[in-house]
Amino acid sequence: MSKHDEARRAFLKGAAAGAGVLAGTGLAPQALAKEQEPKPHVRHKTAAADAAEAPAHVHTSGEGHGAFFNDEDAATVAAFTERLMPGAPGLPGARDADVLNYIDLALAGAYADQQDFYRRGLAQLEAFCQQAHRASFTRLDAARQDAVIAALEEGKAAGFTWPTAQAFFNTLRTHTMEGMFADPVYGGNKDFAGWRLVGFPGAQPLFTTADMQSKEAFTRAPMIGLQAQAKAQAQSKKI
Repeated sequence: MSKHDEARRAFLKGAAAGAGVLAGTGLAPQALAKEQEPKPHVRHKTAAADAAEAPAHVHTSGEGHGAFFNDEDAATVAAFTERLMPGAPGLPGARDADVLNYIDLALAGAYADQQDFYRRGLAQLEAFCQQAHRASFTRLDAARQDAVIAALEEGKAAGFTWPTAQAFFNTLRTHTMEGMFADPVYGGNKDFAGWRLVGFPGAQPLFTTADMQSKEAFTRAPMIGLQAQAKAQAQSKKI
């Protein structure tokens, strides 16, 4: 893994840890089991918050896309997010954590108001890549993909109007972090890949104050998420 890749991974990992791992564990697990009426979409509401209000079966990992993205856009988003959070031997990246699936499901649900944002952003990304490199983003090598991403981040990518290059980059980076580190019930963080990176134990209810102060606090219990908590809680009510 290059130093550039290591720096990018370290940034996202550190940002996620600083933001409480984006786990959404403050939401009541029992909300997963409730059928609720559709609610108006709110742009600044997190996908995690909206998903926790939906039935558990709505957000399950599938083949990575199909709820919103077509094959071409899915491949672009998968490649883009992997460059933001690249994998390495023993270190899961965006593909390993199924970040594409998270974003796809979010755009079909909680982030439905951002569908046109993604459509236009991806179209502008394609146009910029063709103009700058005469190839689609997915056909560029890692170095040129990184150059494209850097141009977006710095607002130097020509042809972007709405969304702006920086807005598109920032949104994809934010959604990549969510897909890496949010509870797996929302479609990403497959096999707790993101949580294992930062040592987050999930929705654990039994840690004492002493546990939280111990370096060994999160090593004694299995890592669990909201869906497992909801099932366990439902089972306990039947006993």
